[in-house]
Amino acid sequence: MPEPKHHQVLVVGGGTAGITVAAILRRRAPRVDIAIIEPSPEHYYQPAFTLVGAGVYPLARTRRAEKSLIPAGVRWINDAAQTFEPEKNAVRLKNGDALTYDYLVVCTGVKLDWDKVAGLSETLGKNGVCSNYSPAHVTYTWDCLQRLKAGSRAVFTQPPLPFKCPGAPQKIAYLTADYLRRQGILKDCNLDYYVHAPVIFGVPFFARELVKIAARYGIQVHYQHNLVAVDGSAKKATFEKVGDQNKGERITVPFDMLHVSPPQSPPEEIKSSPLANAAGWVEVHQNSMQHVRYPNVFSLGDVASTPNSKTAAAVRKQAPVVVGNIIHMMGKTAVESGYDGYASCPLTTAMGKTILAEFIYGGKVTPTLPLNPAKEHWIGWWIKVTGLPLMYWNYMLKGHVWFPKHNTAFKGDAA
Repeated sequence: MPEPKHHQVLVVGGGTAGITVAAILRRRAPRVDIAIIEPSPEHYYQPAFTLVGAGVYPLARTRRAEKSLIPAGVRWINDAAQTFEPEKNAVRLKNGDALTYDYLVVCTGVKLDWDKVAGLSETLGKNGVCSNYSPAHVTYTWDCLQRLKAGSRAVFTQPPLPFKCPGAPQKIAYLTADYLRRQGILKDCNLDYYVHAPVIFGVPFFARELVKIAARYGIQVHYQHNLVAVDGSAKKATFEKVGDQNKGERITVPFDMLHVSPPQSPPEEIKSSPLANAAGWVEVHQNSMQHVRYPNVFSLGDVASTPNSKTAAAVRKQAPVVVGNIIHMMGKTAVESGYDGYASCPLTTAMGKTILAEFIYGGKVTPTLPLNPAKEHWIGWWIKVTGLPLMYWNYMLKGHVWFPKHNTAFKGDAA
């Protein structure tokens, strides 16, 4: 029997967003015909990569077979989308097949642009050059970290926005510093954090605390520097200054360990599609997640144009809005603007300590727990290491949506 060429709901991308949307939709509308296009046979819980790189969490615990996560009754198309033809309600696959849909959900994630940094691809995974952003290289971060000794220099980078998990570049810096502290050699090492932005974190409320934590460890923070080249064999990294002062000037620094957070961009098939805005992201309304030109198209997760922090927590809040609006459209009722820009970033500042950064559009702080969100808490570490992975695999990806509300009336961020 030939495979169907048309589906009521076609989901492009079987990562966090795609599986969550399909699972919620199956629960709310079990008779709807759904298919997921996803080329990878493996699915990773990427928020734990920071922990893997710090030696806290085995990589195997972050990985599951994609097939095991596809909701019952949903078709998995093990291929990749090549072109989008929204005027025809069609998507063409890399194998040449064309599929049509009533509703399209685009959640392909982002592309890691290693080649935008000269020499990086050639040396990544050796010569002390590591990255927690790739499952292929994250365990090497832990190897590099353990090789640091008195007199070593560890360098950490943050790329230009937007990129997924904006806290990740500095989380590994703090965990490295804490590891060196516990080894008794922190004061004998040099740690440098090179940030493309003029601030350490985009939400001022949390930035004020993170600056203090970096200072506590003796981490030198260099603002408005962008990594442009790596010479792995010489163990040197070249940065370009991007601020108004000395813009374009380049500096080269030596390293024993270089943790790179790579530049990131939309996948090429999205950039070149009619769905993209001028910057290449799928252009949607920031509250309804509905495409601004094609009403039966929705997008969420890292590839969407919404100006929120790109995290799994954002997907958790976006997915029910997407599903609800698809059901509204099926019933010929108006879509709703239910997403407020919520994102969460558990900032691991030491072994056993985490700042739970939660916020919505405009950088407004919106904590869920009745704790001071600016302070480090052990409960945040437990949530990061144990609670969130359990919730991800057994609750979120199963289509469950209830969660305690974040406090939008919080006033502490006014200080």
